[in-house]
Amino acid sequence: MTDTAISFLGGPPAAPSLVLVGSLGTTRAVWADQVNALRPWFRLLVVEHPGHGGAGVPEGQGSLDALGKRLLRLLDQLGAERCYFAGLSLGGLVGMWLASRHPERVERLAVICSAARFDSATFGERASLVRDRGLGAVAPSVLSRWFTEPFAQDHPEVTAKYAAIFSSVDPAGYAYCCEAIASADLRADLSRIQAPTLVLGGALDPVVPPAIATRVAGAIKGSLLCVLPSTAHLANVEKPDQINEILLNHLLGTTLERGLRVRKSALGSRHVEQALATSSEISGDFQDLLSRWPWGAIWARPGLDRRTRRLLTIALLVALNRPEELRMHIRQALSDDVTVAELKEVLLHTAIYAGVPAANSAFALAEQVLRNDAG
Repeated sequence: MTDTAISFLGGPPAAPSLVLVGSLGTTRAVWADQVNALRPWFRLLVVEHPGHGGAGVPEGQGSLDALGKRLLRLLDQLGAERCYFAGLSLGGLVGMWLASRHPERVERLAVICSAARFDSATFGERASLVRDRGLGAVAPSVLSRWFTEPFAQDHPEVTAKYAAIFSSVDPAGYAYCCEAIASADLRADLSRIQAPTLVLGGALDPVVPPAIATRVAGAIKGSLLCVLPSTAHLANVEKPDQINEILLNHLLGTTLERGLRVRKSALGSRHVEQALATSSEISGDFQDLLSRWPWGAIWARPGLDRRTRRLLTIALLVALNRPEELRMHIRQALSDDVTVAELKEVLLHTAIYAGVPAANSAFALAEQVLRNDAG
């Protein structure tokens, strides 16, 4: 097994881990449209199936237990004792194995276009065919199932990209995974899943029709089912914006709830909880707006990391002479990931562009914060 079996795609070091596992015949590239949306909130770990994305292929015949135990070893190597998990197709099957066999390891689960049992005859035959004749023998039928016909016609560059990704897979690894799917049956295990679960399906998915997705959701206590219209098997590629919002809502809550998380991390939980507790009929909507838009929308955008936004905010508050807000941001920044040396550089910079008097007041305020925290 090579090091490429698992990759880190970025995210805040202290954030919870989100494990992404893709479908049979694709690589980490299948998550490209999700990375920017998820990275501000999670430490993203993507696992490649055997023979996919350069990962090695174990000896012997493939099985779901072998894939699941392999996943556990990879997570143990990275110290991911408990994680959020999103799996597409075969990745969803592996995720359900993990959540049912080791419920203590999964915080929340998202199962995308996957089943507890696939057509064993189809995948057994496909494994033999690929071992004998290579991927070319199954490529046309496989690729035709990934996207709806209108999407494929409108986006030929996407279908060409995924045809190339499919052809990059090691045939031995593909066959190994087909054998794992052919022998897998988790129907009796789904009731053991304890993690809050989202089951996502495509209304036009020929691999996992809505009826199968519905059965999966019905077998997992308290799960949420969502079927996207006019969508085939690679739903996260065909409908990325919808999938991203649905995933974030399931994994972290609504925009308002996500905004509260960011607001508390930037300003401190105590301050935010006091502001919410003292809100009134006249100010309640304003508090809601603050959490939803500045924190849930702007601060959560992927274009800048949260640390950079902290430093920019400090500089702007110096320039605008907002001492009380500046005090909060300095205190929280120093308690998290901004050093005293970095703070000094920001204040020196504002002295040039916002004026010496503003920077002088900010230096005095920063020293006061440091003295109080030290005391």
